[in-house]
Amino acid sequence: MTVSDALVASLIEIERHVGGLGWDQPSRLFALVPTADLIAAEPQLAEHLTGGTEPQPGQLSAIEQEGFAAGADLGDALARITWPASVHGVALSLERFFLPGRADAGLPSGSAGAEQARQHPERQEVRVVAGVLRGDAGYGVARLRSHPDELLSGSDLVPGLTAALSRTLD
Repeated sequence: MTVSDALVASLIEIERHVGGLGWDQPSRLFALVPTADLIAAEPQLAEHLTGGTEPQPGQLSAIEQEGFAAGADLGDALARITWPASVHGVALSLERFFLPGRADAGLPSGSAGAEQARQHPERQEVRVVAGVLRGDAGYGVARLRSHPDELLSGSDLVPGLTAALSRTLD
């Protein structure tokens, strides 16, 4: 398993976990640590993390950061976060909505427009899980509420978010 494969596998696992909790979830932040390091520090977790087998080389485990509250400004919340060297990566799950195509044409700016967009019949809801590893490019996976069986993914899915996550590792 390459490092990039490990990141993608971790993001898919996080999306399944968060998706299992249903929609309308708050943003969730995860530290990504090498599974072998985690088992060395906490041997009792081995069965849970790997089913009792040896972890794959490069395998990562996601540790949810309890109490993370993105608040009104996700960028500000992320700008205040730093990680110790033992954290090799970070991931964030969040839900957002968007209007397809030109559906937002004619909406007023400000809070009135935001409220109209929230109530718009063409509004699409999406769950995104984005992550980065130290010194590596980011990656994202996403699921539309209207297409629950399809998982979108790519390194350029949410470049602004992966850049903000990368800065937390500097």
